[in-house]
Amino acid sequence: MAQDLPPLNALKAFEAAARLNSVSQAAQSLHVTHGAVSRQIKLLEEHLGVALFRKEGRGLKLTEAGECLLDASSEAFDRLRQVCAELGHAQEQAPFVLGCSGSLLARWFIPRLGRLEAELPDLRLHLSAGDGDADPRRTGLDAWLVFAEPPWPADMQVHVLAQERIGPVMSPYVKSSELLRQAPAERLLEERLLQTRSRPQAWPSWARQQHLDPARLTFGQDFEHLYYLLEAALAGLGVAIAPEPLVADDLRSGRLVAPWGFTPTTAVLSLWVPRRANDRRAERLAQWLRAELERRVD
Repeated sequence: MAQDLPPLNALKAFEAAARLNSVSQAAQSLHVTHGAVSRQIKLLEEHLGVALFRKEGRGLKLTEAGECLLDASSEAFDRLRQVCAELGHAQEQAPFVLGCSGSLLARWFIPRLGRLEAELPDLRLHLSAGDGDADPRRTGLDAWLVFAEPPWPADMQVHVLAQERIGPVMSPYVKSSELLRQAPAERLLEERLLQTRSRPQAWPSWARQQHLDPARLTFGQDFEHLYYLLEAALAGLGVAIAPEPLVADDLRSGRLVAPWGFTPTTAVLSLWVPRRANDRRAERLAQWLRAELERRVD
């Protein structure tokens, strides 16, 4: 029966010490203590049943067995480094598939896609629209952009981008627009509000923050997705509620108004990446997203 391989840490410690001809330098290169390297080498010698070094003056010299193991381990580690570099390069060349809700994709991401491509030209981004509760673990996705509340799943690396802020928005051409824009938030209790089935808690959550009784809210038309809700608000059909980033462009252009501003919720906009993926492109994308969310356009 073939002998089991020795522990990888022991092989790494031996290879570094033998290659650098110094336990101290090996410890520095591996970011561990001198004693840790010595213990790993001793563990390796006990596992193999042979001496790998012998003392020579103040230094160490490889034994014949040590020379043989150095040749094999150096070749193996060099090959591993080469393969890992090739895999990392192949990953960088593959499309990075980002999933997000159709509303977030249409109303925030696509208008900024040209800027992303200009600023991250090496990131081959593919966008995939899905429902807000879609599973980011599904096959074919590298990451998922979502508004969500902690705690986070243990198998996900979560890059927090920005705290969610929501608020009522409406077209300036709504009949009661001028009256509402000059009235306190309590005035909304007299309005039939537009809502979405995907975020039924949005209006009650906002009402509680305004010290209003959610039970007194009156709802009119409801919509399956946030995108349709905001199109209805743009068409002047009533007052909707939405996350600030998804209406920021409409507010700047004057197509929508937000008389009472936006208030924070317990959710955050975050980028979810399966921990198993270990994809370095996700961190670059997260940094760009944070900067874009902080961008102020006159």
